[in-house]
Formats: sequence, C-alpha cells, structure tokens
Amino acid sequence: MNLVDRIKGIIVSPKQEWETIAGESTSIAELYTSYILILAAIGPVAYFIGVSLIGVNVPFFGTVRVPIVSALVAAVVRYGLTLASVYILALIIDALAPTFAGEKNMNQAFKVSTYFSTPSWLGGIFGIIPSLGILGLLLALYGLYLLYLGLPVLMKSPKEKAIGYTVTVIIAAIVIFILIGVVASLFISSPTANITIPTR
Repeated sequence: MNLVDRIKGIIVSPKQEWETIAGESTSIAELYTSYILILAAIGPVAYFIGVSLIGVNVPFFGTVRVPIVSALVAAVVRYGLTLASVYILALIIDALAPTFAGEKNMNQAFKVSTYFSTPSWLGGIFGIIPSLGILGLLLALYGLYLLYLGLPVLMKSPKEKAIGYTVTVIIAAIVIFILIGVVASLFISSPTANITIPTR
C-alpha cells in the first residue's frame, strides 16, 4: 500500500477505494506503522507549532502563546490518545456490526476506523494557524461520508442500515474525541505568562 495513493484514493474516489481496501489483508500492526502513526501525527505537531510558536491573536491582549513544555506534553498526550482511539472505535464498529445485520470482523472494522479518519488527520494541518481550525473541521465532516460508504462494504451491513450504523458510530466517535480534548487540555498550563503585547 502506497501512502500517497491510498490518501488520494480514499479522498477522491472513496467508493472504489473501499472495495480495494475490503480485499486487502493488511494487519492492524501494519496499518499502525504504515499509515496511522504518520497521519495521526499531523494534528498534534501542527497544534504544538500553532499554540506555542505562532500563538493565537486575542483582541486587546495581543498574541497569546502556550508555554512550549506544556504545549509539547499536550501534543504528545493528544497523539497517544488518538492512536488508542482508532483501536477503541474499531472495537465499537465491530461490536455494533450484528446490530445492523453486518458481520463481525475486527480487522475490517479497524480498516474502517483507520481510513475514515484520513480527512480529519489531514485537516489537523490547519492547527498551525488556530484561527483556521474551522477548515480542519470541514475536512473531518467529509470523513463522516467516508464512514457511511465504508461500513456496508467492509462490515457487510445492508445499505438500508448504513445510516443508522453510521450515526451510532459517529456518536461514539464524538464522545471519544471530546474525551481526548478534555484529557489533553489538562496538560496545558496558563498561557498568560507568554502574552506579547503589540507595540504602537
């Protein structure tokens, strides 16, 4: 599997790419080393650069920066939690399969969890400029469409049950991502010491 080709395929022609993915025998370990570890790092690295080196412009206060050590720890924690969340979400996808007339298959569930996250991971690059974070959110929304397309193909769920399956997985994903954000925020110290007041 070529990383660039896979990204292009899942973004540009997802229906065909899901069919290809369904027939692959890629293991969970291989998906981590060849795909997830690379793409999941984009957001935390961009976040670190954005909040600690570039900073956030706050009206009347100037540029606010999070201390470097604090931002680095938060980024590492976020990265680790993201890696874990892919596996947790795959467990949920697999467990829900029979509920939506699908077939349990952890390896296929892990592929769904991995590849539908691609737009969200790519969108993490906008964290370099925190004010552009909304663009990353828009890319993440495209991932929901990928999830909708992928579940029937990989989990063998009937297409008429795809919407219910997708919505249930989305709810689980939202809860996981909120928890990641909350836990990561616990490692961020106050940015007030690094406020830079613009000179007149």
